[in-house]
Amino acid sequence: MGKPLIGLTPGHNEDSQDITMRPTYFHGLISAGAIPIVLPLQASSHDYEQLTDTLDGFVFTGGPDPHPFLFGEETHSQCGSVSSLRDAMELSLLPLIIKKGKPILGICRGIQIINTGLGGDIYQDIQSQYSCSQKYSFPIAHKQPYSYKTPSHTVSLTPGSRLEQICRSPVLRVNSMHHQAVRNLAPGLSACALAPDGLTEALEMPGYPWLVAVQWHPEYLWEDDPAAARLFADFVKACKN
Repeated sequence: MGKPLIGLTPGHNEDSQDITMRPTYFHGLISAGAIPIVLPLQASSHDYEQLTDTLDGFVFTGGPDPHPFLFGEETHSQCGSVSSLRDAMELSLLPLIIKKGKPILGICRGIQIINTGLGGDIYQDIQSQYSCSQKYSFPIAHKQPYSYKTPSHTVSLTPGSRLEQICRSPVLRVNSMHHQAVRNLAPGLSACALAPDGLTEALEMPGYPWLVAVQWHPEYLWEDDPAAARLFADFVKACKN
């Protein structure tokens, strides 16, 4: 049997119209035995159907903020750049992938767009919208000031969750580079990791073949962190089945 083919949603700059992809995603997937493929930003519904039939798994990668109209809000003053084309592409793909039961890994923006696409919402800006005063003694640096290869805070995993079984640890040290986060969970999703301040850091879908979405960036950590390497390995293993 050949290596599984994994589709990755691309980065997109609305001003320049450039399509981008960080090589770190490729490195993490290749190390786990997969062949990563960058998906087209614009395609017909028939093309997306063919892609979801052909590819073995999908990664919803990091990138710009989901547009607040997707969850019925006006744009917050601290909202960052958006890509309406990417929003439309990912929200077109997501139900097709789920219908076919293909494995899904979400990373950073990925967790936010998956939660939004399935009926949840997000904090547009953690610093101004989320208060940790009753949960932790000081604000966590969710946008860390140093290298992404260096963890910045911990997350506690839900006992018995798929993610805890994959990572084989109740607590992980993760990196953090985001100003938005999951707020209300979509129906069918469950939180499986929390930051010390109570923010949701990972989601999974109980009963689905394989769907895990994390707020951190394991593609920067897998070389030195066994838990991050196991996450990629388990995802690729699911894509082979």
